[in-house]
Order: sequence, then structure tokens, then C-alpha cells
Amino acid sequence: MSTQPKAGAVLFAKDVARLAAFYAQVLAVVPKHAEAEKVVIEAEDFLLVIHAVPPAVAANVEIVSPPVLRENVPIKLFLPVRSLAQARISAQMLGGGMKPADAEWSGADFRACDGFDPEGNVVQFREAQRDVALAS
Repeated sequence: MSTQPKAGAVLFAKDVARLAAFYAQVLAVVPKHAEAEKVVIEAEDFLLVIHAVPPAVAANVEIVSPPVLRENVPIKLFLPVRSLAQARISAQMLGGGMKPADAEWSGADFRACDGFDPEGNVVQFREAQRDVALAS
């Protein structure tokens, strides 16, 4: 067992509870820690912290439905899911979305598809490539 902390990311949110519920359900995990200003979502290999933006910043952020995508940012998360098909359904039900199945692509040991959360953050979801996972 490694003594190193898990890798992870902090995602700033206007609506912490909504964004945390989105990621917890799409990733099929239970939050490890929750309070009003931050929620820690833990998966096997990483932590995702949903953290409130300061109130002065939040006052200037408008979230619409569907959200305006934040595509021109210098970073995009990619997160593991058990099933892209199930993630697509969950994302849509929770105010986010994913590109259609014909936009999926394969890497060496995964299938991937871009999507977005309810606040417009673009995120890539990845599932283990089934035939590679079974061959291991």
C-alpha cells in the first residue's frame, strides 16, 4: 500500500451540492466528506474535491440550462466510469450531458467520450476497454 496521497483535482463550483451530486452519481461513488463549502469524492485512484467559489465571484457567475460550455480553458479532467452508456444517461438526468455514442473513441485500454457537468465544465469520461480488461 502506497504512503503517497492520492492524485486528484479541485473543481470550483457555484452550486457545490449540485455539482457534487452530479459527479458522485455519474462516477458511481459515495462522497467521502461533505460540508457546505466543499465535498470530497473519492474513487479508487483519485480524489475530486468540489469547492465553492468565493461569494463575490459566484455573484458574477450565471449558470443557465443547458449550461454554456467552458471549452476554452487550459485543463480538462478525464474521469473513470464503469459504463459510458450509463454515464450518458446519468449525466443527462443530472443537468449535464455527453456527446453521442458515435463520438466515442478508443485508447490503448479505454473508450472515451467528452461530456459536461451542470455548470458547463467540459470533462472526458473513460471506461475500461472490455476486451483489454478481460485479457488482463
